[in-house]
Amino acid sequence: MAFFLSKLLWMIANPANLMGVLALLATVAALLRWRRLMIGTLTLLLALCTAMTVTPLPNAVLAALELRFPQPDLGKLPKVDGIIVLGGAVDTNRSGDFNTLVVTDAAERLLALSDLGRRFPNAKLVMTGGSANIDRDGALMEADLVRDKFLPMVGIDPGRVIFERDSRNTDENARFSAALVKPQPGDVWLLVTSAYHMPRAVGIFRHQGWPVVPYPVDYGSSRDSPISFDLLGGMQNFYWASREWIGLVYYRLLGRTDSLFPGP
Repeated sequence: MAFFLSKLLWMIANPANLMGVLALLATVAALLRWRRLMIGTLTLLLALCTAMTVTPLPNAVLAALELRFPQPDLGKLPKVDGIIVLGGAVDTNRSGDFNTLVVTDAAERLLALSDLGRRFPNAKLVMTGGSANIDRDGALMEADLVRDKFLPMVGIDPGRVIFERDSRNTDENARFSAALVKPQPGDVWLLVTSAYHMPRAVGIFRHQGWPVVPYPVDYGSSRDSPISFDLLGGMQNFYWASREWIGLVYYRLLGRTDSLFPGP
């Protein structure tokens, strides 16, 4: 139930959807000659576009998430027992449509799997990810695509990787993977996911009693908060940031994270 509720909540809260609704409402108001409503919706839409384009807001809200956990100094770790990579790097729908591996903006998660797998040859590797589709009948699972398409490209033996293919979200990533690998006290596990997603992911894994070491990748913000006059880029940054901030609140209300904004 929580999975379907989260999908519905994001459809409503998605800033891109909100801007589309405002544009539609302004058009209807203009056709019906509702002057006040038209001016009000156009003003709000213009304010949102301005905020996405000529203010540091999109970069700032994304950077707050991405800088929460720094990249670890792997040389200072006493050992690495395992590496767990969260799904989200593969577009399962398009991969099925074109019968090839189609990656997303989070493809660096897979690059980290390949890199860390070589750097720590004795560590267990876990790839966790199924399908986030509401209707999963006939859907391809991300873990299967990584096994069959990606690992042969980079020369990693699929037999070395533990594949968790049933999860639909981060909470299930943590729960289902923990049931598979049964991490022991004192084990050192690296958690690989996008930097903006790391606070929520760490909170979920901690709540499951799995104290992972964050290994963030896939950065989208900039340190100097530039004004780029790039509406599409600003909307993209704000999209991912707002999705994650809403997810932090939602998961905290459900009691699935250890704090509202997990930190080091």
